[in-house]
Amino acid sequence: MPNHTPPFAPFEWMIAWRYLRARRAEGGVSVMSIISFVGITLAVFALIAVLAVRSGFRTEFVDTILGANAHVTVYSAVHVDEAGRTSRVIEDYDDLAERLAAIPGVTRVAPLVKGQVMASANGRNSGVEVFGIMPDDLLTIPRVANPETASGDIARFTDGVAIGSGVARDLGLGVGDSIRLISPDGVRTAFGTSPRISAYEVVYIFTAGRYDIDRTRVYMPFSEAQVYFNRDGVADEMEVMVEDPDNIDALRAQLLRVGGERAMLWTWRDSAGSFLRALEVEDNVMFVILSILVLIAAMNIISGLIMLVKNKGRDIGILRTMGLTEGSVLRVFFICGASIGLLGTLAGVVLGCLFVIYIDPIFSFVNYASGGGVWDPAIRGIYALPAELRLEDVLKSVALSLSLSFIVTIFPARRAARMNPVEALRYE
Repeated sequence: MPNHTPPFAPFEWMIAWRYLRARRAEGGVSVMSIISFVGITLAVFALIAVLAVRSGFRTEFVDTILGANAHVTVYSAVHVDEAGRTSRVIEDYDDLAERLAAIPGVTRVAPLVKGQVMASANGRNSGVEVFGIMPDDLLTIPRVANPETASGDIARFTDGVAIGSGVARDLGLGVGDSIRLISPDGVRTAFGTSPRISAYEVVYIFTAGRYDIDRTRVYMPFSEAQVYFNRDGVADEMEVMVEDPDNIDALRAQLLRVGGERAMLWTWRDSAGSFLRALEVEDNVMFVILSILVLIAAMNIISGLIMLVKNKGRDIGILRTMGLTEGSVLRVFFICGASIGLLGTLAGVVLGCLFVIYIDPIFSFVNYASGGGVWDPAIRGIYALPAELRLEDVLKSVALSLSLSFIVTIFPARRAARMNPVEALRYE
């Protein structure tokens, strides 16, 4: 055998393969190596599953926000009107809408009238938020015009109101039923303001996919909302949609300049920023914790290889006396340990990807087996556990697992390479 052989020569792979497939009685792979394989498989599976759920949850959460809410709301600061009353309404809303829509990057601008009222039907009451919006603008809201589920005809919006499925469920309403809206700030009379009670036909019921929206949202034609909320000729705010919601901060200066001296902004990041930051912190912590699990599983490779080196001490001594170099011995046992890490990683990737792909039936089974109630949309805001399989998450998991497996394999492999052949054969 030559003294200098190319790294990872075929005979090194052959020896490593013989050691890996040898039975334990023959001094082959120990139980610890099998445990290492299972541990790495489960750790990589858990890492991929958690990263996928994390990505899916953030994507779904942001999508429900952007799909049913303004990317940025332009409203007016409190000022004193001509009658000496404090007000924050927008009087020239048509002109303002044109100016805002002319800003590059803005895709839609819609004036809104908003108010919180009491909804009543079938002897039940519920607090709702009414959005007065023009019919054409309603059709451009993705989660309302193209919701997960819907009933009724959105084209009949001018004949009544559109309500969320949660409102319909709480009040026992269906398409064609009547809903009463009760506002404390109603008709102004000589004796004061009396509550306003108006009944509207439910023409459309939508499920936006976000619990708090479906449970509180009611859309009313803009002109009707102006009358109902005493907003004749004015709007409460401007709903602005942009091409790139993630880059909304870059448009702040232009929106404020076009909006005028009393203009104020409230972006989707302002409303959901704290939650998204909390998600990011949680994501980082979970990745660190799961990385430690992968490291623990990889550390078991050391135990398995040390036992393999001990069992194969005589073989190492013979191979060394035949001319096998320290580098070749190191590479033989490196291949043994790295193979365990590689196979465990591949198995974990397969299990993790299958879990993400079939997460809906798996989650349904878990929910059924536990008697239901595993996922409460009132707490989490969305109706199901989402998962998004992303290539970068899979590659990140694979890179972490393989790098840790290869690193921890080096130490027992070096121990085998430095074994003195004379000492290895002395007691044989």
